[in-house]
Amino acid sequence: MIALVTGASSGIGRDIARSLAKHGINVIITARRRDRLAELKKELVENYGVKVMCISADLSKENQVLKLYESVKKYNIDILINNAGFGVFGEFTDTDLERELDMLDVNVKAFHILFKLFTQDFKRRGCGYILNTASVAGFLPGPLFSSYYASKAYIVRMTQAVAEELRVCHSGVHVSMLCPGPVSTEFNETARVKFRSFSANSEKLAERAVREMFAGKLLICESGFHKALIMAMKPLPDRLLAFGARLVQVAREQL
Repeated sequence: MIALVTGASSGIGRDIARSLAKHGINVIITARRRDRLAELKKELVENYGVKVMCISADLSKENQVLKLYESVKKYNIDILINNAGFGVFGEFTDTDLERELDMLDVNVKAFHILFKLFTQDFKRRGCGYILNTASVAGFLPGPLFSSYYASKAYIVRMTQAVAEELRVCHSGVHVSMLCPGPVSTEFNETARVKFRSFSANSEKLAERAVREMFAGKLLICESGFHKALIMAMKPLPDRLLAFGARLVQVAREQL
């Protein structure tokens, strides 16, 4: 098997690439930072003996997203880890517009392009696995993190909808969404915010994500608590969810 992992230079993407390699799966890893990809390739080849290809790409650029797809489709990818993304923290009236638009290009546009193209390929072949990295944030409004929360809501709803379409036509394609809470990764520095609350371990989360993806689970969380939290939020009014989410964000320290 061979997997494409986006956002593989750090955090969840890097650890999912490691987990896949442990299972003997060859990986194509992509991110902007070529040096980080080279380091990860060396580690995976030496530790697990898998084949690794590095592709440097800026997924905020549509032409590079399409170029990435065109360059890997000949390898008959079996697994897409649609993970690339980042956040922008702050009051909506204060955050930088260009940075937010770059974020939406990665979190929404690049996600959508890769999700669509690989789902089409996998459906034609009748098999394949797709893991989209969403978040608990995708289930509620997010004052002080508004555009990031909204982008994750897009991933949640798209994944749910496509999973249902595939179920109805009895497709062999399995679609999952990873919905963690705060995780100890470089996401914090990129978003320019410090999380004071508990953060999950990225390596353990990645192992769980890969295991449950292969089990065909749609919703993947780092614990039963977070899955129960998502279920408990559903009947609550949006205004109450927004109020609670803002209290969580205010407890964070902006860098």
